[in-house]
Amino acid sequence: MDWVRRRAGWVLGLGLIGGLVWTGIVTLSQPGWYDPTQDCSRKLGPDATGVHTSWFPPTASCLYGDESRTYMSTPRTVVLSIIAVPLLIIIVTGLILTVRRLAGDPGPIRAAGALDLRKRWIKHLTFGAADLAIVFAPLTFLNAVAIVFGAIPGGILFIVTSLVGLSAICTALDRHLGPLPSRALDSRRRGTIAGVTTYAVVFAATAITGGLPFLRLWSVPLGGIAYAVIVAVQWRRASTSANQVQYSD
Repeated sequence: MDWVRRRAGWVLGLGLIGGLVWTGIVTLSQPGWYDPTQDCSRKLGPDATGVHTSWFPPTASCLYGDESRTYMSTPRTVVLSIIAVPLLIIIVTGLILTVRRLAGDPGPIRAAGALDLRKRWIKHLTFGAADLAIVFAPLTFLNAVAIVFGAIPGGILFIVTSLVGLSAICTALDRHLGPLPSRALDSRRRGTIAGVTTYAVVFAATAITGGLPFLRLWSVPLGGIAYAVIVAVQWRRASTSANQVQYSD
C-alpha cells in the first residue's frame, strides 16, 4: 500500500487513461452521434425511428415504432460493465491518494544559496508560460477528440485528466524554477493550484464566450498568460512569507 501511495499520480493517470479508452470503446459500440438512426438502419434494418443508449450499464437499442432492437450485444455490455468497476475503483483511489499527498510529508527545506532569485523568477514566468501554452495546443485538439469519441463521460474524464496533468507539469516547473526557500510539499501545493487555476481560467473564458464544450485556439496564449500571472502572485506571496519569517527570527 505504501508503494501505491508513493505512486498515486501514476495510479490515477493509468486509471484516467483507461477510463478514456473505455468511453471511446462504448461510444464506438453505440450508434454514431451524428446520425444514429442511419447506423441503426444499416445494421438492423431500415426505417429506424429512434435510439436509446445508456452508459452504465453500456447498452444501445434502436427503436422501430413500438419495437426495440438490440444494437449492442449483451456479451459486450457485460464485459464493458465488468471492466468499468475496477477502472472506477482505480480512479477514485488515485484521486484520494493524490489529494492526501497535498497534506503529506513536507520534506527538507531547499535553500536559495547563491542562486539569483530574480533570474529564477524570470525563468519561471517565461519558460513556464511558454510550456503551458505549448501544453494547451494539444489539449485543445484532444478536448474535441474526447468529447466526440467519449461524449459527456469522455469530456468529464478529459477535464479531470487535464487537471491532473497540468498540476503535475506545474509542480515540476515549481520544483525546478519556483520560489526558494521551499519544501517539496510547497511545490506540490503551488503546482496544483497553478495547474487547476490555469485550466479554470481557460474553461471560464470558453464558457463566457459561448465556446463550450470545445476549447478554442486562443486558449493556447491564454493558458500561458494565466499561468504567468498566477506564478507571479505565488512568488510575491512566497517572498512576503520568507521576509516575515526572517524578520521574526
